Amino acid sequence: MPTQETPDARANRMAPDMPMQVSAQVADQVRALAAAGGLSPFACKNSAVIRRDVTQRDLDTCVRPAFVRDAEKIVHTPAYNRLNGKTQVFSFRQNDDLTRRGLHEQLVSRVARDIGRALGLNLDLIEAISLGHDLGHTPFGHAGERFLHDVFHERTGRWFRHNVQSVRVLDVLEGRNVSLQTLDGVICHNGEFERQRFETSGLNDFDTFDRVVDGCWESGDATIARLRPMTLEGCVMRISDIIAYVGKDRQDAIRAGLVGEKDFEDGLGGAYNAWALSAFVTDVVENSIGKPYIAMSEEGFAELSRAKRENYQRIYGSAEVNGDFAGPVRELFSALYEHELNALEAGDESAAIFAHHILPLGRRLSFYGRRYDWEADPDQCVVDFVSAMTDDYFVATCEALFPKAREIFPSRSYFDGVRA
Repeated sequence: MPTQETPDARANRMAPDMPMQVSAQVADQVRALAAAGGLSPFACKNSAVIRRDVTQRDLDTCVRPAFVRDAEKIVHTPAYNRLNGKTQVFSFRQNDDLTRRGLHEQLVSRVARDIGRALGLNLDLIEAISLGHDLGHTPFGHAGERFLHDVFHERTGRWFRHNVQSVRVLDVLEGRNVSLQTLDGVICHNGEFERQRFETSGLNDFDTFDRVVDGCWESGDATIARLRPMTLEGCVMRISDIIAYVGKDRQDAIRAGLVGEKDFEDGLGGAYNAWALSAFVTDVVENSIGKPYIAMSEEGFAELSRAKRENYQRIYGSAEVNGDFAGPVRELFSALYEHELNALEAGDESAAIFAHHILPLGRRLSFYGRRYDWEADPDQCVVDFVSAMTDDYFVATCEALFPKAREIFPSRSYFDGVRA
């Protein structure tokens, strides 16, 4: 017979009083909002969309509303397609059950849509921001981001951050005329800077937005830490990013054998993900409905921050690229960067940076009457190329260029310790 779960078997001993369902009063508000049409007065309306270019093909219609178009533009980019080949946390693992960057974007979208639906926000805008927020991520996750930043910063004094590169992918490299609201949500999403309460910024034009983007390249985290989304949809996505990864990354760490079920303070092990999805979504809805901001309770925010800190202590600093392989992989980022700069200077169009990056980008941009001016900033071109690589492409490139690279990357198999 199946074992019956005791009432407190899935209780979080670090936050025992956090409810798993909204109060009766808030439940009535959610139902009333849905009955009235489901859109809050604080939601971003489709009619409010702002684009750089007003074109016939981007007009809002009843079949393809404004932000539906943004989401569709995003999922049809090569950058989105590559996310399934990029690390979320764990690299060099032959394990199809571990989360990749592409699945993370889908999980963020689910969490954000759950919150947004209850609050009566624009779900299409939430989806577009969620699907586009990590397009600029490097191979090997945040470790790769640091390695690429270090060499770029040393050469140029500028900062590489994946959220800023994600905007560049959509707005410059792909030239898809994505809305200001979506681009703003993407650049503001950075989950490394959590807050208990998010208020909108009031930004409403591309001139101001472009100055924000320039500031991020020039001063990095000093600017990024102060960013606030212009829409509540962007605020929801920002908190949903953390909710989506804080429990899922733990599940992956347990599956990878890095930690055990009993290694966490809350006593939930991998079940923390299910607890977090219910408790944190409930907390955000309870504290945000009918308000012009997105907020968590003190207890909810404290628990989210605690869980994130524990992930850093037990997981992120121990993952392969952050641990045993950090030094050698960092050196490969630097060597590859120098190689690609030399390839640009040589102007050999048979080199991969031309054949796989510059020329395909030029063809896609020509459809929109734009061009990729790589010659104006070769360092930026190298960053565009390297950050777009999947893990496997980076490994294959380094092994083709640098003989010692074959000794760095571990050989892993689906059948380590078992028979096929």
